[in-house]
Amino acid sequence: LPVCLPVCLPVGPSLDSGLPDHILYCNIFINPSVTALDDHVLYCNIFINPSLSDDPVLYCNIFIKPSLSDDPVLYCNIFINPSLSDDHVKFFCFQVLEHQIKYRHGGLSPAQQQLIRETLMKWLQGQLMNSQPEKPFIRNKAAQVFALTFVMEYLTHWPKFFHDLLSLVGLNPHGVDVYLRTLMAIDAEVVDRDILHSPEEVRRNTLIKDGMREQVIPSLVESWYQILGAYQQSHPEITCQCLEVVGAYVSWIDLNLIANDRYVSLSVVSLSVVSLSVVNKTKLVESLCQVLQSAGFFNVDQEEDVDFLAKFSRLVNGMGQSLVLSWTKLAKGGAVKEAAEALRALETKVPLLLQLLVHDDDDISANIVGFCYDYLNVLKQVRYTLGSNTFFPSLYPDIMLAVMKKLTYDEEYNFDNEGEDEAMFVEYRKQLKMLLDRLAQVSPDLLLEAVGRVFNNTIQRWQTASFMEVEVAIRLLYMLGEALPASHGAHFSGDTAKTSALQDMMRTLVSSGLSGYQHTSVSLEFFETVVRYDKFFLVEPQHIPIVLMSFLDHRGLRHSSPKVRSRVAYLFSRFVKTLHKHMNSFIEDILSRIQDLLELAPPENGFPALLTSDDQLFIFETAGVLIVHGESPAERKQALMRSLLTPLTDAFRLLLAKLASEREEERQAALADCLSHAVGFASRTSKAFSNKQTVKQCGCTEVYRDCLQTFLPALSCPVQRGSLRSAVRSFLHRMIICLEEEVLPFVPAASEHMLKDCEARDLQEFIPLISQITAKFKVTRDLQEFIPLISQITVSPFLQQVFMPLVLAIFEVLCRPAEDNDQAAALEKQMLRRSYFTFIQTITSSGMNEVLANQGVENVERVLFTIIQGAVDFPDPIAQKTCFIILSKLVELWGGKDGMAGFPDFIYKHIVPACFLAPLKPSFDLTDAQTVLTLSECALTLKMIHLRRGPEFIQYLQQEYLPSLQVSPEITQEVCQVLQQPDAKVLKNYMKAFFQRAKL
Repeated sequence: LPVCLPVCLPVGPSLDSGLPDHILYCNIFINPSVTALDDHVLYCNIFINPSLSDDPVLYCNIFIKPSLSDDPVLYCNIFINPSLSDDHVKFFCFQVLEHQIKYRHGGLSPAQQQLIRETLMKWLQGQLMNSQPEKPFIRNKAAQVFALTFVMEYLTHWPKFFHDLLSLVGLNPHGVDVYLRTLMAIDAEVVDRDILHSPEEVRRNTLIKDGMREQVIPSLVESWYQILGAYQQSHPEITCQCLEVVGAYVSWIDLNLIANDRYVSLSVVSLSVVSLSVVNKTKLVESLCQVLQSAGFFNVDQEEDVDFLAKFSRLVNGMGQSLVLSWTKLAKGGAVKEAAEALRALETKVPLLLQLLVHDDDDISANIVGFCYDYLNVLKQVRYTLGSNTFFPSLYPDIMLAVMKKLTYDEEYNFDNEGEDEAMFVEYRKQLKMLLDRLAQVSPDLLLEAVGRVFNNTIQRWQTASFMEVEVAIRLLYMLGEALPASHGAHFSGDTAKTSALQDMMRTLVSSGLSGYQHTSVSLEFFETVVRYDKFFLVEPQHIPIVLMSFLDHRGLRHSSPKVRSRVAYLFSRFVKTLHKHMNSFIEDILSRIQDLLELAPPENGFPALLTSDDQLFIFETAGVLIVHGESPAERKQALMRSLLTPLTDAFRLLLAKLASEREEERQAALADCLSHAVGFASRTSKAFSNKQTVKQCGCTEVYRDCLQTFLPALSCPVQRGSLRSAVRSFLHRMIICLEEEVLPFVPAASEHMLKDCEARDLQEFIPLISQITAKFKVTRDLQEFIPLISQITVSPFLQQVFMPLVLAIFEVLCRPAEDNDQAAALEKQMLRRSYFTFIQTITSSGMNEVLANQGVENVERVLFTIIQGAVDFPDPIAQKTCFIILSKLVELWGGKDGMAGFPDFIYKHIVPACFLAPLKPSFDLTDAQTVLTLSECALTLKMIHLRRGPEFIQYLQQEYLPSLQVSPEITQEVCQVLQQPDAKVLKNYMKAFFQRAKL
């Protein structure tokens, strides 16, 4: 049956024949030759003319002819009409809906969008009542339409998409089938990396995943668990579908939701079901092998058809893994004889495995890696069972040599312009590394001996060896670091045989002159290996100077390859962090040699810098570490740090002045980037300090204060505010750690500037800064009594000063109008609202309730009402939970007899009603895990009210509030009795049951 979207040619009677002029005949779908109106003509006007009495067929000209003047109401009764039996018409219906949602969703009215949602749910409801499911192609298309609707509406109009779906389908097998297909379709739309998406779609998909993680993933995971448990015996196809869904989603959800005892236990039970387990019997595999061998398929060396060998290698891989599975199951079951037969059958396949593993074509080799890995695991288990002196099959060393050989680069590998082929080889190398790690687990001694032999033979002739040989020799040494793991990189202590072999190889590496090899792959591998085994230099520090020079000269930071320079900048910082105690005599020489790499490159320079700004961050951090951890007196450290940072501050002043007068936008952006880099470099040097004491000990407090004074004026710059504010804000975060109370005088002015003309994102980033200050300098009253001096550094006066300006700025942004379908703006406001409530929570939980209390009665009331509103009116369980935590804390602080005047009245008029009204809201989903946590905090708030107000509160509930909600005297008595019990858990459980009953 042809499908003719989106154009349908009108056929049949002319439009002036007395029929309504908007009728569009689409009998072309059924019989293109028909020219007259008869029974099987497909009409498409029911969407705007539902009165037609013809047989229920597809009417949809509104999609095809949107210029019609009739009210474009969408009628989808064909989906729910059980008398319709034409599968192709049903499929076309879904195609029409798919087209409408995909390309014209934004133009639909809210009523039309709602009708689509209702139609889909009615169709799904119909599936639950059908004795037979729809054809797979219809179910797949329906799942695609559900997924498209989800993508378009989840963040805005249909946040309860999954709740509605799960509530409807339950454990009905037909409904579960559609639900699982829908999840896979959503994965294809939102997650699948093989599908190209526009930047806007990528951003949308990120928001969807974030929303799902926060709101529904626990519920989805629970539904999968229930499906697997319910259908593993009766519906293996549904179980397989569900496992496929789990496999698709596990890559981006919290792994702990799946990797736990419940799921593991369920998986073990599932594997015991024959219909789900791929248990290929040994005899079956052997019979297949005999047929293949007699047909000559095992003559791999003589086969020139690479495509055939690629398929054959996958077949051998499957057979080998099946034999491993059989052996494992038989061995665990105690079937000794059968297990031995499976093991013999397995070992006869190893020569074929080896032939395919060493094949020149990496795709063929990669196809057999799974079998090789599993076989090595078998050897590991056998050796563990029978003892470490177990005889190994003669091919074990050959597998080691094969892995080492296949790690070698091809001559055609393009290091300067890596493309798809190069990326595939990198992935293939990762698979080989897994084999090397498993070889080490089977026999670390044999692997160490083999690597040592290859390494020493190659390095002895490195001047004449090809770069591929040299690179892979060093690479093998590098990979031993993970293959033979050591706690905290302590490879040079403990087992004498191992440490001696590694020490010999490292000594050879750094003293051979190999660092001068003229190939980027060798250069990179040399420095990577030196840093991986940096603790070698703690054992033999005499090699540090020669390696330092290789980092600093044309072999490292001044290499001709930008790729090498960039990587070495990072590796050098790691090298120095580990060995700075052994570099005291080289510090000033190193600083002198890297002086030009510490220069801020002005935007008008025009000359390409040796290092990018990101690379320079590591160099500045390295310089800071050398200065701070050196053995020079404090005065010298201060001088060195000042000489490091003064060029940055001097350049910053000049560039800021230029930016203020610059009119060209592109030039402004370049100047702002340069200014941000200067602040970032200064901030990065402070990474060398762990806390203020270190800063003071080094005499560097004044140096960083000067930096603050230089950078803060950038906050008032009228252009490029976003990037400058972000840079200065990050610097303030660091200074709070490094300077502690010394930073407080700078914060009020900085806050004033950062709160001017700000956007939601600015406030979201500013609030953590204030919260950090609050948490850093929080002071309890008891502590102030014992240590009077501590009151001098309390941050409370500053917070009182900045509190209302920050709150008003937040209110102003939240009240700005936005487009109804602007999902990004809605999400930003939601996140800002959460940040606001988190800020209030930080204030109340840090012993600084006076900050809020001293804002004046009107302001305090305004803030309190926003917290009540957040607890009740916004369907955001994360924010609601925070609001109830705040309310509980305020009740604890102000709800007693000595609390804030008027606050008890606020408790009874607003907090108590909030505790009951919020859970009664339709949006308060008691099946959602996050919402249940909110309910727990709500219950704790009621508990705190009882603790502070006592019998008065119980009397209020009994005589006034609960009767006003039409709660029966019996239930009222229950609530009051539970509230008076000491166990809060009892109250939480009761309140959940209370509101579940109330919603029935």
